Amino acid sequence: MTVTHNGIVRYKWKVSTARRGYVTPVGNYRAYWASRHHRSRKYDNAPMPYAIFFKGGYAVHATYDLKRLGRPASHGCIRLHPENAALFFGLAQKYGLRNTKVVITR
Repeated sequence: MTVTHNGIVRYKWKVSTARRGYVTPVGNYRAYWASRHHRSRKYDNAPMPYAIFFKGGYAVHATYDLKRLGRPASHGCIRLHPENAALFFGLAQKYGLRNTKVVITR
């Protein structure tokens, strides 16, 4: 994941995206909802801390499954190291969700 501000790259982080049988949606999105202590209603109350939602139930959020970062592992969300997710969450809060773009490419 590459985080930019005013066209300047600020951070680059390893992520996990959809594993086989699931999909991470490709496209340009604007964040619309943030939830600091979110838990998944769809996947057995799984923790999704620092969640920034960008399309339906899809979010950028923290994971505690650190050994899988950099490889497909999720049900479609974009998973980050908890420290990076907290930083991204803070940036989205600081600059506003309407100004937080999520661009997903293959």
